[in-house]
Amino acid sequence: MSLLEHIDTNRLPQHIAIIMDGNGRWAKEKGKLRVFGHQNGVRAVRDTIEGAVELGIKYLTLYAFSTENWNRPKMEVMALMELLVSTINKETKTLMQNGVRLNAIGDLSSLPAKCSKQLQETMIKTADNKNCTLTLALSYSSRWEITHAARQLALKVQAGEMNVEDITEVVFAAHLNTSEIPDPELMIRTSGEFRISNYLLWQLAYAELYFTPKLWPDFRREDLYAAIIDYQKRERRFGMTSEQLN
Repeated sequence: MSLLEHIDTNRLPQHIAIIMDGNGRWAKEKGKLRVFGHQNGVRAVRDTIEGAVELGIKYLTLYAFSTENWNRPKMEVMALMELLVSTINKETKTLMQNGVRLNAIGDLSSLPAKCSKQLQETMIKTADNKNCTLTLALSYSSRWEITHAARQLALKVQAGEMNVEDITEVVFAAHLNTSEIPDPELMIRTSGEFRISNYLLWQLAYAELYFTPKLWPDFRREDLYAAIIDYQKRERRFGMTSEQLN
């Protein structure tokens, strides 16, 4: 029996963010190079996307490559960039079939030209898809994003385009990379680590956090269902009491 039957489709999170962790450890357990784990993680991405679309999840954000990941061994970084290009190219057809729009956040200017070109082409091709928005966090860190937003606001104040008093939470959020998508209600991290790792720090302020020991290449839609069922058991109070909610 699938866990899908236990999900209340009237109480789905609109936006799920995922930290896809454990590719390297998965490969090491099999006596393979780390890139082997990244390659096998693609299947998990595909199955998760299709599971989310079938449920009606409107936004899915995947932490694909952090700014800190540039410090990894050069060969691994090069392999990851090549894998990203080939995966986006191969999966464009699947995105179109599932009505998924591809989006990206992060310091995209730091990506290799070939990678940036393929990313932009697929984003344009899928721009009119309505079922789900898939956002890839690439060369991304939340501290970088928040600093970037602060600089934008400082320049506007310096230019006389706005006053310091005009800077509210709403205005600040409008200058973040994620300004066009809602904040996640659920964040999933695989591999058994209990960290957020510089991921969507502003946006996850009221998200429910779900941690699973499963390594990312082994993650499937049933694991996604398990996370959503756990989410639906929680009481989301946003600072209020249970009595106020009821």
